[in-house]
Amino acid sequence: MKTRIISAVVALAIIVPLIAIGGVAFNVGVYIISLIALKEFLDIKASKKQLSIFIQLIAYIFITVILIANSKDVSNVFTLDYRILSALFMAFLIPTVFYHERSKYSINDAFFLIGALLFLGISMSLLILVRSISLNLLIFLLLIPMATDIFAYITGMLIGKHKLLEEISPKKTIEGMVGGTIMGVFIGAMFHHTVIDPMFPKIEILIICAFLSLLGQYGDLVFSAIKRYFGKKDFSNLIPGHGGILDRLDSIIFVLLGFMFFITIL
Repeated sequence: MKTRIISAVVALAIIVPLIAIGGVAFNVGVYIISLIALKEFLDIKASKKQLSIFIQLIAYIFITVILIANSKDVSNVFTLDYRILSALFMAFLIPTVFYHERSKYSINDAFFLIGALLFLGISMSLLILVRSISLNLLIFLLLIPMATDIFAYITGMLIGKHKLLEEISPKKTIEGMVGGTIMGVFIGAMFHHTVIDPMFPKIEILIICAFLSLLGQYGDLVFSAIKRYFGKKDFSNLIPGHGGILDRLDSIIFVLLGFMFFITIL
C-alpha cells in the first residue's frame, strides 16, 4: 500500500502541473503517454507473438502522425484525415503479403495494430481536444472515473458479495459498481453544477454522469479482458503498485470516448 501511495503522489506531481498549464506542454505530455501506451500494447502482444522492429516502427510513426494532426486547436473538432486512414490500412495490410510465414506476421496482427492505433490515436487526441476546450471540462471528465473507481473499491471492500464478472475481474462486485456509480454521478454532477454551468438541466447532467460512470467501469472490464486473453495481470510495471499506463487510463479512455456523444451540449 505504501508503494502504491508513493507512486500515486509522484504521478500526480507530474500530471497535475501539465493539466494546469495546458498548451504545448500538455500536448507533449499526452504524446509521451501515447508512446508508452502503444509500447504496452506491443509488449502484451509480444507475450504471444513478437512483431518485427520494422512493423513496430511503423506503429510509432502512425501514432505520432495521428496526434500531430489533431494537436492544433483551430476549431475544437476532432478530425482524422482520410489520407492517414488509407495509409494506416495499407502500411499494415500490405506487409502480410511479404511475410510468408504467419508465425512472423499475419492478417490478425495487422488488424490488431490498426485497431490499437485508432483506439489510442482517437482517445489521446480527444484528451488534447477536451483540454483545449476547457480545463474545467477536462477535470469534470477525470473526476467521474476517478470517483467511481475509488468508491467502487471502498464499497466492494466493505459490503461486496456478488461478483460482477468473475471470469474477467474476480475482485469486482455488483455492490461496488453500484456504490461507485452513485458517488461518481454525485461528484461529477456537483462539480458540473458548481463550476461549469449551474443552469444546465439537473436531470440531464445526472443521466450523462451515470452513463459516463458506467461506461468507464465497463471500459475497465474491457482492458481486464485484454489482459486475461494475453495471460497478464498488468500491462506493465511502470507505476509500482498500479501497473502500467493503460491500467490507469482504462476507464478514463472510455469516458472520453463516451463524452463525444455529449460534446455539443456540455
